[in-house]
Amino acid sequence: MAGADGGKREGNLEAPTRHPLNWRDPSFYDAHALEQELERVFDICHGCRRCFSLCQSFPTLFDAIDASATGELDGVDKRAYWQVVDHCYLCDMCYMTKCPYVPPHPWNLDFPHLMLRAKAVRAASGGTRFRDRLLSATDTVGNIAGIPVVAQLVNAVNASKVGRKLLASTLGVHPEAPLPKYESRTARARLRNMPPPAAAVQSTAETTGRVVLFTTCYGNRNEPDLATDLAAVFAHNGIELKLAESERCCGMPKLELGDLEAVARLKEHNIPQLKRLVEQGYDIVAPIPSCVLMFKQELPLMFPEDADVKLIKSRIFDPFEYLMLRHKAGLLRTDFKAQLGSVSYHVPCHLRVQNIGLKTRDVLKLVPGTSIDVIERCSGHDGTYALKSEFREASVKIGRPVMQKVEKAAANHYASDCPMAGHQIESGLPEGAREPEHPLKLLRMAYGI
Repeated sequence: MAGADGGKREGNLEAPTRHPLNWRDPSFYDAHALEQELERVFDICHGCRRCFSLCQSFPTLFDAIDASATGELDGVDKRAYWQVVDHCYLCDMCYMTKCPYVPPHPWNLDFPHLMLRAKAVRAASGGTRFRDRLLSATDTVGNIAGIPVVAQLVNAVNASKVGRKLLASTLGVHPEAPLPKYESRTARARLRNMPPPAAAVQSTAETTGRVVLFTTCYGNRNEPDLATDLAAVFAHNGIELKLAESERCCGMPKLELGDLEAVARLKEHNIPQLKRLVEQGYDIVAPIPSCVLMFKQELPLMFPEDADVKLIKSRIFDPFEYLMLRHKAGLLRTDFKAQLGSVSYHVPCHLRVQNIGLKTRDVLKLVPGTSIDVIERCSGHDGTYALKSEFREASVKIGRPVMQKVEKAAANHYASDCPMAGHQIESGLPEGAREPEHPLKLLRMAYGI
């Protein structure tokens, strides 16, 4: 196995560390150096194979090796390398939960960031498909599709068989993939007159009790209830909420495409907006795990010397992480009016890799008469992966264990912190099954507000 002479032990018992992404260095985009690193890492993965059950990248690699003339990596056509790259959607689960060779292990293996490097090399060389650039342009698509008459037309087309066939033939969007609806009245418009806190704002050792809501592209244009439910719950708990003057996409869709320059441009808009509010005493909350992860992990790794990025990293929270910190200080209200019964709760990958524990479960467990069945497996949605015709079958295969658990449980509710994952699960349930409900909506129901 390549690199074996550099390893002093089979596994790694030390806490993993993440190296900054050296994406500004010209050597990062050296195609030959990239191929050599792909060979080194793929050979280590071949000798280990612990990640076979995660995404489709690893089975694709292992099947290519097993089918080769030599049965080793040297017999694999280099074109198969790019199939492995295409199946990686940067969930980070291999790095965080499976791989024994991540730094500080001397083999220094970071599979997701290697896949990101490969995507960046392709993007920089102009090899990204128009379909992929369009699907990741969330601000542009949302602004157009959110125009009142246009929103109705887009939703009608997306819901029709003819429209789905057209999307399949022109953009390669699978006819059965769940597509988000567009709302002409955005979350930011709905929250211009936010409810005031139910009590005087109190700070704690870890929270200020004053929060700026980063609504996110999806929460703003597709499911504004995410923001309004969060606003109602936070107001009920004496937390002041406000919006940034403006916001743009967090950058995760462009990151998953390898368009790092686009990520940098989005960062240059968002970080100054958020910094001003943090300096005024506000914390930050976003209702989509991927967006929180972008500010907590990916931007700090891309811009390790940027003090403003570090500041935002230190003050951004998942909503339920924030509520549990308030509960820790005795400031979370438990005057629940309704029981939730049984809940099948799916934990998204981008929430799991934040290493904050199961805060959503912990909050919902405070509701009397509520039982939580936690599902810690990938739903298979993963950004735009599940939308694309060439990946739809693989995405359903990945998500099927989650779908089967939800169906078998027949709980009163099923939920995911990622609304897109919730709809992916819904797409694998029997026709007529109830729709997913976001945990924020469940908490609002429990409060009776």
